[in-house]
Amino acid sequence: MTEIFGVPTQALFGQLLIGLINGSFYALLSLGLAVIFGLLNIINFTHGAQYMMGAFAAYFLLNKLGLNYWWALVLAPLAVGATGVIVERLMLSRLYKLDHLYGLLLTFGLALIIQGAFRHEYGSAGLPYSIPEILSGGTNLGFMFLPKYRAWVIVASLAVCVGTWFVIERTKLGAYLRAATENPAMVQAFGVNVPRMITLTYGFGVALAGLAGVMAAPIYQVNPLMGADTIIVVFAVVVIGGMGSIMGAVITGFGLGVIEGLTKVFYPEASNTVIFVIMAIVLMIRPQGLFGSR
Repeated sequence: MTEIFGVPTQALFGQLLIGLINGSFYALLSLGLAVIFGLLNIINFTHGAQYMMGAFAAYFLLNKLGLNYWWALVLAPLAVGATGVIVERLMLSRLYKLDHLYGLLLTFGLALIIQGAFRHEYGSAGLPYSIPEILSGGTNLGFMFLPKYRAWVIVASLAVCVGTWFVIERTKLGAYLRAATENPAMVQAFGVNVPRMITLTYGFGVALAGLAGVMAAPIYQVNPLMGADTIIVVFAVVVIGGMGSIMGAVITGFGLGVIEGLTKVFYPEASNTVIFVIMAIVLMIRPQGLFGSR
């Protein structure tokens, strides 16, 4: 069996694949957080619960309405995004002029309420969600076996991340969004409904979490605590990339997923802490993050 640095090739590339898959979810979730913080200045601790809600929405659509995975990819993010719009209008909109701490405490409390409600109803055991038939199986590449669904997750996540970055950084709509965070009165003078824009932006960021939940359901199963297990790592990713940096969230998410996967091969004991060690080092050297601005 071929080895690289004393590690079997199949094991090395297998962990690299797992790292890319985890990185795909880190990137999608941190992208939603970066959009919300960068444009609304809200630290959205509810993001992990909304990720979980996306997975449960896919589960309900399949088992209650008979709508398959492809329908869930469209409908679940819209449903989760709609709940985000309600939360923003009824609660978060009252906190914009207050310290960031109030928004963090509110969203943290909401996350606990949502996770507690789902855990009370469905327990902590995972609920199965099958891979769509067209994406079942895989391809033998010689040096490793590549499951089709895993490859789809990586490609789809990358496409969504790049598309979101392009809209926000390279289009007129994105220019309005960025301008509204700096000078909302001026943007309002151009006839743009800034409160509605802010609401829809928050809903979009939440919908990204819901989309990640749908794609995660066939891999990790549907679990009320799946968001709680992920959100701390995602916040570390956002801090390393730079709070509010769209490109930083995407690059750092994929990059740290790969680093975490390779750490499991060469130094498994550090795999659960390597991201937080990197975060500590980055904060000491560059407090604004790798791609953030002062």
